[in-house]
Amino acid sequence: MTDDKRCFIDTNVLLVASDTDRPNHSEAIQFLESGLSGKTRLFTNGQVFREYLVVATRPKKQNGFGLTTSDALNNLEAFGTCIQILDESQAVARRLQQLVTRHDLKGKRIHDANLVATMQENGLTLLKTYNSGDFSVFENIQFVE
Repeated sequence: MTDDKRCFIDTNVLLVASDTDRPNHSEAIQFLESGLSGKTRLFTNGQVFREYLVVATRPKKQNGFGLTTSDALNNLEAFGTCIQILDESQAVARRLQQLVTRHDLKGKRIHDANLVATMQENGLTLLKTYNSGDFSVFENIQFVE
């Protein structure tokens, strides 16, 4: 499969796909379905699934979805049918350190850098996200519209 058919998925894509009230909900569902159909190969890492669980199970009054743990885990299982989880290996950890140093990253920006490190160590350049500005500092990242 060519690189233009391999794409890394950010947490917000899963969140948008799970919430029918969010803008871009239908588009996010269609994009995930492209992974099911084989049109696109979708990838993510464990961090994205953990972040999804945090928001999905957090109470609505605290900006979460208020899902039960069981429902949130069922959603992850469904996502896992079309998204391959990449390992956060020692090579990814080294790449993360390089990115943090090169871009003098702090705080929440390190989460974004970890996604990029995982992508780079696995030869991925395409990223599906609804927060492209969070990744603007990183070179060689192309965004899927």
